[in-house]
Amino acid sequence: MTVIITILISIAALFIGFSLSRFIQKKKVGEYEKIGRKILEDAKKEADVLIREASIQAKDAAIQAKNELEQEIKSRRNELQNVERRLAQKESNLDKKLELIEKKEEELSKKERELQSKQSSLDRKINEYDSLIQKEKDMLQKIAGMTSEEAKKILMQKMEDEARYEAIKICKKIEEDAREKADKKAKEIIAQSIQRYAGEYVGEDTVSTVPLPNEEMKGRIIGREGRNIRALEAATGVDIIIDDTPEAVILSCFNPVRREVARIAIERLITDGRIHPARIEEIVSKVAMEMEDKIKEAGEQAVFDLGIHNVHPELVKLIGRLKFRSSYAQNVYQHSLEVAFICGIIAAELKMNIKEAKRAGLLHDIGKAVDHEIEGSHAAIGADLAKKYGESDSIVHSILAHHEDVEATSILDVIVQAADALSGARPGARREMLETYVKRLEELERISNSFPGVEKSYAIQAGREIRIVVSSEKISDEQTYILSKDIAKKIESDLSYPGQIKIVVIRETRAVEYAK
Repeated sequence: MTVIITILISIAALFIGFSLSRFIQKKKVGEYEKIGRKILEDAKKEADVLIREASIQAKDAAIQAKNELEQEIKSRRNELQNVERRLAQKESNLDKKLELIEKKEEELSKKERELQSKQSSLDRKINEYDSLIQKEKDMLQKIAGMTSEEAKKILMQKMEDEARYEAIKICKKIEEDAREKADKKAKEIIAQSIQRYAGEYVGEDTVSTVPLPNEEMKGRIIGREGRNIRALEAATGVDIIIDDTPEAVILSCFNPVRREVARIAIERLITDGRIHPARIEEIVSKVAMEMEDKIKEAGEQAVFDLGIHNVHPELVKLIGRLKFRSSYAQNVYQHSLEVAFICGIIAAELKMNIKEAKRAGLLHDIGKAVDHEIEGSHAAIGADLAKKYGESDSIVHSILAHHEDVEATSILDVIVQAADALSGARPGARREMLETYVKRLEELERISNSFPGVEKSYAIQAGREIRIVVSSEKISDEQTYILSKDIAKKIESDLSYPGQIKIVVIRETRAVEYAK
């Protein structure tokens, strides 16, 4: 019973709570609806206000735009009116100009007619003038006995001779002044260079003969059926000539290094006494290795003595090879050192780069180390080698220009040329065959005698000077100056010679009369 009552009470409580919540909710919904209606009314009022404000602003903007458009239209209309006025003014100006142009055209046509009439009269006068000139020319030709072309040629020749004479006088004066100063300075520099250089003057011949202790050694060198001499020739690349020359063997080869290897190897074989193919190959191999070391040491010694750095190892070897090369019996290695020292001294006097000058002097004949293996002049070969192994353009050009194969373009080129001439042209530095010497003297006299006006020529001082006697009737004093230059150019182009040749042209006038 109690449980039932409790349940009923609970149900009643639930119903009452549900009813109360429904009531509360209805009440809140009504309040919310009132609030919502109020908000909507307020929003409508604000929207109406905004709409009215927007319509007012739009009307104002439309009115303002209309006013601006009217102003713009008014200004455009004014501009158009101004343009129309200017166009009307220009049109009136153009009309006036057209009138002026028409008037000028009439005047020009009138003047043209006048000019045509004057031109025709002028043509008639020109024709009359030409006919008169021709008559005068014919009359002058009859009087003078020559044509106008001949007279013109004579006049031109006379003017040319006068101009040449004046030019010769000016050139002679300028050159004499320059030569006095240049010769004095050059002589001072060269004299100081020669005095300060204390190198060894050694003229070496290429060794081509090996002395033997006795005649029996020839048979041992030849060997049984010639096997020893064949082995020697094969190992060294040198032709061995055994003839009737007493106690001597002659070696023949274009390569001086191979010839030197063969000479040393034969001397060692003779000293050792054991001469057979195996021993020959062994000795030649050892000598070849020693020769490479000697060549390298000689090159390094030259570079060290001159204080030159960063020389390519291959160039150092080529410098060493020059020790076994001779030119006109002058050792090229000693000649290159001598040229390098003289280049350095001259460069020091001229305040130039001393090391660069020494480098150019040392390498100037480097092509002679391989000129028997490569075709071409030793100057071109040397320039190619120097360029190949990283030498500067100035060094390469000085090597190429030291025999004037190309024109000298720098002071360094001239220094190398001068030092090379000083070393090679000094007395006793080089030797020549008698036939070559005589032939050169004959060629000098032949070239000199080939020029018109030359009566006699004499090559003197071992071909270092040529004196030319000219006819005083055919050659003037001024022309002797030109003749000496022409002969010098001809000798330079036709002959090859060491050093330089002095050309002296002698002209004299003799008046002879006898008192009776």
